[in-house]
Amino acid sequence: MNWDMIEGNWKKFTGNVKEQWGKLTDDDITRINGNREQLEGMIQERYGVAKDKAKEQVDSWMSRH
Repeated sequence: MNWDMIEGNWKKFTGNVKEQWGKLTDDDITRINGNREQLEGMIQERYGVAKDKAKEQVDSWMSRH
């Protein structure tokens, strides 16, 4: 699946995002609004990981959905 599909159906994927990254709040999810860079930034902030690690996590999550 590509990011355009996720972005276009963001509301459908929010549950999966919360399941994967439980430290993200509802406000975070709303703020992200399907923007991959925002998601990666929030993962970095909430989990204290480097940018490349956040990108890897998002890539891995995308490959499963």
